[in-house]
Amino acid sequence: MADKPDVLAPSFEARYARWVVAARWPVIAASIIVVLLAGTGGLFLKFSTNYRIFFNADNPELLAYEALEHTYGKTDNILFMIVPEGGDATSEQALSASVWLTERAWKTPYSKRVDSLANFPHTTADGDELSVRDLVAPGQLGQERARNWIRETALADPRLLGSLLARDGSVSAVNVTVELPEENQAIRVPEVAAFADTVAAEAKERFPGIGFRVVGSVMINHTFSEASVNSQKIFLPASLGIMALILGILTRSITGVGTTGLVIVFSIIASMGLGGWVGLPFTPPTAPAPTIVLMIVVANCVHLLVALRQRLRVGDDKRAAVIEAVRLNLYPIFLASLTTALGFLSMNFSEVPPYRDLGNFVAFGIGASFLLSITFLPALLSLLPVRAPVAKRREKLAVEAIAEFVIRRRKVLLLGSVPVVLALLAAIPRNELNDVLVHFFDETTEFRQNTDFLDQRLSGNTQFEYSLAASGPGDVIEPAFLADVANFAEWYREQPETRHVEVITDTFRQLNKSMHGDDPAAYDLPANRELAAQYLLLYELSLPQGLDLNHRIDLGHSATRMTVTTRTLSSQAVLDLNDRAEAWLQVNAPHIVNVDSSGPALLFGHIGQRNIRAMLLGTGMALLGISAVLLVALRSLRLGLVSLVPNFVPAIMGFGIWGLAVGQVGLALSVVVAMTIGIVVDDTVHFLSKYLRARREHHCTPEDAVRYAFQTAGQALVTTTIVLIAGFLILVFSPFIPTAQVGLLTAMIIGCALLADLVLLPTLLMTIDRGSQVAGRLRRSPRGH
Repeated sequence: MADKPDVLAPSFEARYARWVVAARWPVIAASIIVVLLAGTGGLFLKFSTNYRIFFNADNPELLAYEALEHTYGKTDNILFMIVPEGGDATSEQALSASVWLTERAWKTPYSKRVDSLANFPHTTADGDELSVRDLVAPGQLGQERARNWIRETALADPRLLGSLLARDGSVSAVNVTVELPEENQAIRVPEVAAFADTVAAEAKERFPGIGFRVVGSVMINHTFSEASVNSQKIFLPASLGIMALILGILTRSITGVGTTGLVIVFSIIASMGLGGWVGLPFTPPTAPAPTIVLMIVVANCVHLLVALRQRLRVGDDKRAAVIEAVRLNLYPIFLASLTTALGFLSMNFSEVPPYRDLGNFVAFGIGASFLLSITFLPALLSLLPVRAPVAKRREKLAVEAIAEFVIRRRKVLLLGSVPVVLALLAAIPRNELNDVLVHFFDETTEFRQNTDFLDQRLSGNTQFEYSLAASGPGDVIEPAFLADVANFAEWYREQPETRHVEVITDTFRQLNKSMHGDDPAAYDLPANRELAAQYLLLYELSLPQGLDLNHRIDLGHSATRMTVTTRTLSSQAVLDLNDRAEAWLQVNAPHIVNVDSSGPALLFGHIGQRNIRAMLLGTGMALLGISAVLLVALRSLRLGLVSLVPNFVPAIMGFGIWGLAVGQVGLALSVVVAMTIGIVVDDTVHFLSKYLRARREHHCTPEDAVRYAFQTAGQALVTTTIVLIAGFLILVFSPFIPTAQVGLLTAMIIGCALLADLVLLPTLLMTIDRGSQVAGRLRRSPRGH
């Protein structure tokens, strides 16, 4: 290979480094002013508390769901579960609790409907008159006969069984439908959640021996909000503490730890502030952004600090050491920051807005980190006392031993890595896509415990919403249409996943039975349209205020809503069940002219697959961009292509291990490759820059260039990897499962990246980079340069 101009352009970098040191006071002052100006944008950060943040405004499934809510009313709710210790939800005390809680629930802020065992509209007929009254009469609760009748009636009614009353009669529920104002939901949601918690606590005091659990979509949104706030209270301080401890142990420099800490804080302030200036919302998926920025800052600073320490050890004075450290690392830090930013910016291809926001928050932090690392940090280091601790012999021996082992065993290591990588590549398809909204929180959270209880003891956490359209206005009462709807409901009840089906035909059947003297044989649909219209009119006129049928039948009486509740299903199971349902409708329901299926479960089921397709494109674009940067920076097609291998392999290994150990991926993990590709490139850039310096400036053989790269970059690579792994592993303790999974998988990939850069990359370089003899005498790797 012919000699080429120095890739690091030392003349420019030396001039720049000298300028930073000479103008250190203005540089420090300007850095602080710019950070403060950027940080003021934090005042405009918006906190979002709605699970719908996961979807674009034009998401087709979200539009369908919003259309359903526009037609039948919103479905945001609070669900109180009444759990008597004796296991009888129709005992006198349990029914008294249901009555009290029903009345109290009407005072929930923004409530528009309350449904419970207590106020369930029970119908009877006296001649041609229809009578509708509450199922539970408070004055009769002391009578065992009345309670037995309530239990028998409720357990026989499909509208209650598996919804407001457990199939074994052990648990009942009070459901509060709320209509939150569109504005200021960050305030409204905690307000409603706090009221619900207060009511539940008051109920526990009033009714000893009965447990009360609170779930519902409002509690989901509130738990999202709490997860964001609580995570930042714990993880950011913990990350700072762990980073300081690790840096202190590895660099043994109080000055290094302190200056790095300032760069960390300033970068996070700038990142959050710039996000606020451009209107990015702060949500649970974006909550790890400060911690990720922290780790990237440390990676940048460590390389500068290690180089500074090495220069001091060979006898440079502090000023010269700072200048040389900047000269050696300016270009590698720039390349590392650029490639890392490209990786995070590729998250803008995601179909999930919060992960786009996360990528942008971190990209802002990367930019701030780069600028501060090459301005504020060296300027501050030139002012502070810095000493070079005596190098521990075992550290040097360890680095040299690894280098010699890799050089001696390069063929074995290279050939042995191939089957390992291929085996892990084959394990990647074992990962199945799965996003269950209620499983976004770990089992230590009260909300997750309550939703698991709901799934096990009362109903389910997965809901399908169907808007079934008749042929025209008023045709919802056509017998043929009602028959198709009823058959569809029965088909769903036969599916093993189903827990409950809420459908208007059950009400028509009950009305027909009531108007025929409660004859069980008359539990059927009305015989003709006129009879159905008469029943519907009588029933609606008899219902109390707030319990009308507008949530089941549209205003034009041209469509009806059917709600199916199932046990908790995986994303693929949700899509499969809905596909079966729509296929059944096409074949067996000719009078249902249109079907719109929606619901949170379908929203998350579809977004996962759509996001993976989008992120494949995004990751591909990031790889192309990073590859182009490396090819230009290295000025060698051969070495540029070699550099891609240790950047692909870690993700393959990480997802392969994940497929063997876990086997499920969700929305969060679909962006991990794009997020980590830029991070893992950092080590490759620093190793290659030192390798090329040895080859081009010092005319070393490939083997000696590898030794030089280990000597000058090895410790920094190990240090930054330890810091990054420790930082991401902190996220494992997050109660927000997607964040915890991102932390664990990213830590695994970064660990694999270190192996790839210290084992696979040097063996590839020694195998491939042998085509040229550099001018001058080939010599042993230089030390201290």
